[in-house]
Amino acid sequence: MSKTKRKVAFKEYCMNQLTLPMSLEDMIPKNHVVRVANTFIGQMSLDSLLDKYQGGGPSYYHPEMMLKVLMYAYTQKVWSSRQIAKALRENVNFMWLAGSNKPDFRTINRFRLSMKDVIDEVFQALMNYLLERKLILLETYFMDGTKIEANASKYSFVWKKGTEKNQDKLRQKVSKLLEEIDNANELENGIYGDKDLAELGEDAIDDPDALEKLVQNLNEKLANKSKSKRDKSVRITRKAVRTLEKDCLPRAKKYKFVLGTIGNQRNSMSKTDPDATFMRMKDDHMNNGQLKPGYNVQIGTENQFVVGFSLHQRPGDTCCLKEHIERVKNIYGKHPEKVVADAGYGSEENYEYLEEKKIQSYVKYNMFHKEQKQKFTKDAFKKENMPYDEETDTFTCPNGKELTFSFIKKSKNGNGYISEVRVYQCKECTNCPYVDKCLKGKVQHGRRIEINRRLNELRAKSRENLMSEAGIALRKRRCIEPEYVFGRLKWCWGFKRFLLRGIEKTKLEWGLLCIAHNLTKLAALGVTK
Repeated sequence: MSKTKRKVAFKEYCMNQLTLPMSLEDMIPKNHVVRVANTFIGQMSLDSLLDKYQGGGPSYYHPEMMLKVLMYAYTQKVWSSRQIAKALRENVNFMWLAGSNKPDFRTINRFRLSMKDVIDEVFQALMNYLLERKLILLETYFMDGTKIEANASKYSFVWKKGTEKNQDKLRQKVSKLLEEIDNANELENGIYGDKDLAELGEDAIDDPDALEKLVQNLNEKLANKSKSKRDKSVRITRKAVRTLEKDCLPRAKKYKFVLGTIGNQRNSMSKTDPDATFMRMKDDHMNNGQLKPGYNVQIGTENQFVVGFSLHQRPGDTCCLKEHIERVKNIYGKHPEKVVADAGYGSEENYEYLEEKKIQSYVKYNMFHKEQKQKFTKDAFKKENMPYDEETDTFTCPNGKELTFSFIKKSKNGNGYISEVRVYQCKECTNCPYVDKCLKGKVQHGRRIEINRRLNELRAKSRENLMSEAGIALRKRRCIEPEYVFGRLKWCWGFKRFLLRGIEKTKLEWGLLCIAHNLTKLAALGVTK
């Protein structure tokens, strides 16, 4: 039997047919993040943004609309101003939020850069929004940091030590050239009296303006001299001055700029983004820990909301805690009650600061987990396990020999904080049967241990907090608080490299990203009003 072909039915398709709903808002889900952005921005004060408009001339796009679009774009992983402008022409959510306005990418980028001075106010407004709804209480502050690559070439490095060495070589070269001029003629006598140019050159290299003035004065003197090739002294002087002007002066200016930009707290910079510092990135695509220009980003979270953020130019987390917590205090007017952080922040300076501000410390230190292992506690050669006699101020090693106090060693960190370490030494290690276990290197001066009493005291207080029932619970939460935010922003959203350059612009970019994260959290919780 032949099969009868069934009739095929198609849904009606007509591109010119008008359909309902006619409003774009009706096409957007109730708890969509675009509604959260619209509600939040609509409720906040925009006086700081409005003050940037001088008036006169053509009309402007309203800053409320621009801010809503920018905030929503970051929640959708759209960072480029060109992509935002494209979405305003094609995406229903963007079109509804912008009221069908279509600013071009230049307008969007100019508006984003104008927010450098007000990003903290926008972030503070969102924090007040969360505090009013008791989504955050600012009681427990979970702090952590990560490194984000800068928008700069990884081959544009400039090292501070190398620049200082080149500056020393240049100083010697300038002094030598000026000494040649001294020996060749007496041009400087009419200008500088009895003072030799070679003596002036030692200071001129550190002040390029003085070196430039010196070259100008020499050129003015040489202009009145004969250009005859027979005059050997003038010929030598002209050659030396030309080298000073064409080679030494530009290099002196460059070295001064580099060292002034790097400052005392950094050891490197990038040529394409001078604010970026070369740091070792863990998530390098080659998995070799390559040095790249970047920024150290610090955040604090509560209930997985970002409640504080800051950018730093130093790769280590240790020197960032004080500055970050003070920034949080400026936003909320008070310090958090508890700070929970990993061992990267466990320094004497940070413990002192937290104690001074009456903040409960739940900050680990580098030996926290090792101290709890049986292998560590039974190792009699560890300085922590050696018996101490307070009356004689001596430690006793496993062989019964005394380690007596030798001297006090002081050290200064990047913030200028000074620590005092007491050094104890044993003078009877030559024929000791435990020398191989006790000393790692050669027997020269005997076993030496360093004891920081103040740090040990502060660590004991923090250890007591960490080992308490509440401390154990907070330690478990710390693994899922800031790490969740970093995982989402860097891996789910794919933000691993800044688009803008300069610390002020990258701070703006990261602030927008943190606000976008909080808005998506509000949408996930169903908070749209």
